[in-house]
Amino acid sequence: MPSPRPALLDLAARAQLFTHLAAMEKAGVPVERALLSVQVPARAKAALASLQTQIAGGSDMASAGLRSGLFTPLDSTLLRAAQASGCLAAIYQRLAERYNHRAQQAAAIKSRLLMPAAVLVLALFIQPLPALVGGQLSIAGYLWGVLWPLLVLGALYALGRGLYLRREHAPAGAASPLDGLLASMPILGPALLRRNLRDFFDSLGLMLEAGMPMLEALPKACAVISHAPLRKRFSAVHLAIQRGHSLAQALSALDFPGQGLALGLIRTGEASGTLPASLLNYASVESQKLDSLNEQLATWLPRLLYAGVMLWMAYGLLTGAGFGPRLPAELS
Repeated sequence: MPSPRPALLDLAARAQLFTHLAAMEKAGVPVERALLSVQVPARAKAALASLQTQIAGGSDMASAGLRSGLFTPLDSTLLRAAQASGCLAAIYQRLAERYNHRAQQAAAIKSRLLMPAAVLVLALFIQPLPALVGGQLSIAGYLWGVLWPLLVLGALYALGRGLYLRREHAPAGAASPLDGLLASMPILGPALLRRNLRDFFDSLGLMLEAGMPMLEALPKACAVISHAPLRKRFSAVHLAIQRGHSLAQALSALDFPGQGLALGLIRTGEASGTLPASLLNYASVESQKLDSLNEQLATWLPRLLYAGVMLWMAYGLLTGAGFGPRLPAELS
């Protein structure tokens, strides 16, 4: 079996794709016909054609979408569980809402970063001008002083984006050497764990709501967890359930963010016979917390960057130190 290609769609395009698939699934339209009216960017046309061909050949949506490059491994894992439990429309809708949220948050952060980025570029061009006019810098030295910080920042951005995409498109269940580092980072580490936990409880609740047995749903829900150490800890829940423990008892032996609220809701759901709804409620609460954190990052990250740029400009104007190390002597 060929290895899956990286997903070709951005967040907004994925949200549009899953919104369309959810509407068609709810309307009872066969998937072959639903795919005929899907709109994707030009770069993903070939991937859509591949998906249509595989579906016509009898492949399931989760596997075909992953192989074609339209779905990420997480998308495929969730859809494979949904296919087994009969809640495909609900998962389509959840994925559409999730990608729509992420697209809006990413767009907000990008728009708010435009001003500090513009100020930084302007400062890089303006700050060496007095030295150029005064004859202390040659044209080559001026251009080097402007370009090398931009090259460094561009390289850092490309590296960060590459690591993010590599993690986003990693096969389900694969361990990453960055898992420990990311989990230990302030703010981002707890957010990463909460996102994985939200995905676990959300998918487990949906599968149980569709009537899938607990022992069959748990391994599929664990496969959704992308953080390898957390996934290994939660795999013990399946063994505890096999030994006759309740879900609350099995989870009480673990330590994870939001455990108190999760156990309270799960115990209530088990006592009242509404466990799937309790799991989905907890996943909804975690989603709201993650949305709040993302909104705070979108608000404060640009402000901090803008303040850093302004402080650097003030320092450079007062001391003449410029940006980073001094220029090579042959360029001055």
